[in-house]
Amino acid sequence: MSGTGVEVGAQAARSRALAVLRLRSRALAVALLPAAVAVVLFAAGATGHAGGGSWYVASWTVTVVALLVLLAAGAVGLVVARARPALSPTVPIAEESAPDLYRLVRDLADRLDVPAPSAIALTPDCDSWLEDRTHPAHGAPAGRGRAGASEARNARAPGTAGEATGPGGGEGGATGPVAPVLVIGSPFLWWMRVGELRAVLAPVVAGTGPSAHPDIAAARRFVRGLDAAVAVASAPGRGPLARVALGGVGRVARLLLRHCRVHAAEMERGVAAAAAERAQTVDYGVRIVAQEQVGLAYAGWDRLLTRVALPAWRMGRWPSRLDAGVVSALTELSRRDRLAEGFASRLGERPACDLLEEPGSVDEAASLLAARLFHGGPAESGPDWAPVAWQEYPDEVVDRKWRMDAARLHRVLDTLEADGPVDRTTSAPKTPTLDRVLTHLTTASQSITESDQASITAPCRADESAGAAGAAESAGTAESAEATDALDALDAPERAASLFPEVDEGADEADEGSRGGLLAAGLTAEIAREEAAAPPRPAPTGQGPDEALWDDGALPLFPLQPPRTGRELLVDHVTAMVCCAAVDTAGAAPGLDWLDGPALLVGGERAADLAPRVLSLVEDGDPSPLRDWLTRLGIRPEKPVRLV
Repeated sequence: MSGTGVEVGAQAARSRALAVLRLRSRALAVALLPAAVAVVLFAAGATGHAGGGSWYVASWTVTVVALLVLLAAGAVGLVVARARPALSPTVPIAEESAPDLYRLVRDLADRLDVPAPSAIALTPDCDSWLEDRTHPAHGAPAGRGRAGASEARNARAPGTAGEATGPGGGEGGATGPVAPVLVIGSPFLWWMRVGELRAVLAPVVAGTGPSAHPDIAAARRFVRGLDAAVAVASAPGRGPLARVALGGVGRVARLLLRHCRVHAAEMERGVAAAAAERAQTVDYGVRIVAQEQVGLAYAGWDRLLTRVALPAWRMGRWPSRLDAGVVSALTELSRRDRLAEGFASRLGERPACDLLEEPGSVDEAASLLAARLFHGGPAESGPDWAPVAWQEYPDEVVDRKWRMDAARLHRVLDTLEADGPVDRTTSAPKTPTLDRVLTHLTTASQSITESDQASITAPCRADESAGAAGAAESAGTAESAEATDALDALDAPERAASLFPEVDEGADEADEGSRGGLLAAGLTAEIAREEAAAPPRPAPTGQGPDEALWDDGALPLFPLQPPRTGRELLVDHVTAMVCCAAVDTAGAAPGLDWLDGPALLVGGERAADLAPRVLSLVEDGDPSPLRDWLTRLGIRPEKPVRLV
């Protein structure tokens, strides 16, 4: 390796760390300055160099100010020292459950001549990093959990690469600093091969070397403490006095963070540069290939979460083998995309998940954590939050989702028809058929021009002046029925606001006075009512050091998608109704596409041409493309479908 490059990066990191520590020292000096002035004043009075009433008053005034400043500084220091820094939610991996993985990491640390990480944890994300978990506030919870036992065992294990600096065994481990925890992205273990994982982890593990330097470690602790103090000061639910006191602490902590932000960022860049330079000679050729796999794994993981896992989470089911699903998704991607050709040929090599003793249980824990972070699901399984295997996904998730959406669509149609005039011309069918939906979306779906409005409102005014008998007689004509339908469409925004108060004003659910917009508003309101009626989730237990993250009000931490608009909901529900009709009347079947999620299988092949036809119906009110598609596949829209 290039010793010069490593030394330059480490030296830059240390100089920036010293700058952060100098800032801490200056803050301490400012806090002690009034006390020093008070001591000088009293010393001058005691030695006879100064005296008099004014001197006496000044001495005691400065003393009171010094005491107040010291109390404030002590409060800030206490909060900074005791505030618990944020921890990344992870799945701890004990050494007995992954001895081969620990051996690989320690061998890698030996080759890099750096301390070995104290423990290993997995995160449901495509990234890897080192995390310091040595703060006293983390000690008690971690000691009760699997991660704490593993860290303590690794810190005392003899013969590791960290003996000289403390994380290893022997007597040095009792007094030296504990090495950080290595956090690995769980998709990497399933998609990457063992050699690729080693190459990807090399620059990460190399970061334990600079992390062991006392100045860098102290600077990091100070910055993390300030960040934690800001979080404590911003926490809601405190009394007036606590809010005032912690507000001052928060302002001081933010001021210090602003002044040390640049130095802390440059320090981390120096550490990263030194680690990357140190890892240059470790499997350099494999690292180039492995970096390509990192980008591919990220793309597959994102697609799997948004297209496959999210529909299941919304139904109260969580796929229990997400990491294994990444392999299937990326294999499918390599089959479709010529740019990914050759990536699937690596599957014959040993996967990195073989380094785990029980990869299935680890995958299940990571999958549950992913649902918790990205969707805000409960921390434990229950009747309304059950795991689902991939082979059960089409029946348990896809088919059930379609029928639930279809049932919701017909409930909203029932509400709209009950609110509107009854039996004006013909009574709409109450059975759950696809024809009912098509008729609703194509009747009076076009915008009404001013001339149409004039021709409609004129007969209505005449009817009003003609008396009750004339109005009753005209109500039986087709012209009056069409006029009433058109007027119903004209005041769709007002009807949406009265029927569905859950919909925000100005939303697009009732735009342009269309019946499709009114139906979209109804679907939005119905989903809002269902979410509001959901029972509260029980408080999770046994979360260990990450329990501060399990506040339901803060979850999901990383939402995958913004809230869906009314138009998007309407398209989803109409698609679900079409799929239900295809399954019930044409022998189609629900399926799973690893890249696109729920899919309709017709004759064993995915029906990929349905989406544009549904969009044509919803957005343009044109049912012809969809009806032609239904006729070609033998789907009968007039037949009732089975709902949930």
